[in-house]
Amino acid sequence: MKPVISRRNFVKTTTMAGVAASIGPTILFGSPSQRLQVGIIGTGFRGQWVSQLLLNRPDVDIPVICDIDDIMIARVLKIFEKANRPLPKIYKNGPEDFRNMVANEDLDGVYIATPWEWHHPMAVAAMKNNIHVGTEVPAALTVKECWDLVNISERTGKLCMIMENVNYRRDVMAVLNMVRQGLFGELLHCQGGYQHDLRHVKFNDGVGAYGGGVEFGDKGFSEARWRTQHSVDRNADLYPTHGLGPVSSMLDINRGNRMLSLTSTATQSRGLHKYIVDLGGEKHPNAKIDFKLGDIVTTVIKCAKGQTIVLSHDTNSPRPYSLNFRVQGTQGLWMKDNRSIYIEGTSPNEHQWESDEEYLKKYDHPLWKKFEDQAAGSGHGGMDFFIVRAFIEALKDNQTPVIDVYDAVSMSVIVPLSEKSITLNSASVRIPDFTRGKWKTNPSIFGLNERY
Repeated sequence: MKPVISRRNFVKTTTMAGVAASIGPTILFGSPSQRLQVGIIGTGFRGQWVSQLLLNRPDVDIPVICDIDDIMIARVLKIFEKANRPLPKIYKNGPEDFRNMVANEDLDGVYIATPWEWHHPMAVAAMKNNIHVGTEVPAALTVKECWDLVNISERTGKLCMIMENVNYRRDVMAVLNMVRQGLFGELLHCQGGYQHDLRHVKFNDGVGAYGGGVEFGDKGFSEARWRTQHSVDRNADLYPTHGLGPVSSMLDINRGNRMLSLTSTATQSRGLHKYIVDLGGEKHPNAKIDFKLGDIVTTVIKCAKGQTIVLSHDTNSPRPYSLNFRVQGTQGLWMKDNRSIYIEGTSPNEHQWESDEEYLKKYDHPLWKKFEDQAAGSGHGGMDFFIVRAFIEALKDNQTPVIDVYDAVSMSVIVPLSEKSITLNSASVRIPDFTRGKWKTNPSIFGLNERY
């Protein structure tokens, strides 16, 4: 009898995967029996948006979704209807129903877009059920959870990709191309961060995060229902991956280089209390909350090859949005905030900035040149198209994604390690080698020009 091959094993067992790049996904994965089957866990605004991007692809079906919020489920179902796709099966019987979904459904992959604390258990459950994982950031919140993801991914052979879309920003990828071509010389120092005034996000669910009545925003559908609690409980860089992901690639982290140790320092916590008092007065119930999160958290990382990385977390203060990128080498540097660059021997005026505009055009990444039209309108300036594409292409070709499980945990572990350093009065904390030494022989990311 001919063995039955499930959809989740189809990509692994088919001999046609190598042909995909030459004949195109629409042809190879055009029939329902061959399209990838991807489940969605979490149908909030992010899950809805990624569902739409996946449904735009002719090589992907979404046969099943999982959530506990009927309003969000109803919203995502409208996306299916608008795309003229069959409505998915729904798992919504409590917060643990995702376990039934991954155990009972025949899926190639799942996409996880839930509150942070659920990313790790959901990814673990999926991989243990032979399903590849794409998870929103961060992938885990403790050192143990990071090791869990690595160990289970290695044991099961299932991918665990962190969906860090900032790695695919057009300007960031152009700068990656500059690094690849040696424009900055040998890299010395990089900076990145998450500098985003989130005060309105942390208090916009119609009754305040803790029942107090600070009102504005999309009532009832706010991240305040879960995100604000982290600012109450933890003093750490709570969201390091947007800043760290792109510079990790430029520094070849986990591929000939790695992060060795960090120190973190936090300012006093003032911004959230002030915001509550300014809007609701001293007697507002939320004014009594003791927020642990320092308004500005600064983390300094030392790398094996000698480079340094500075990360900034700043979400409680009035400020313009910034990811604080700086890439500096022996020949010059680029800074995002003032959109400027200086290259010794190339820039027209010694010791003076010039605009980065022409450099970004000249070094535009090959992937952006190839897929610019498809990326248009896909969200976050087009980078959402690329991160979803990277996940799906990895599943189709059964190959390790460019942003793999080791990247997922090395980015995410900054959260607990920064918290530990702050607790120890900014003492140096060792960063685990999640590759167990493989970083020394892993090929450079710069050899993956067509994929990244």
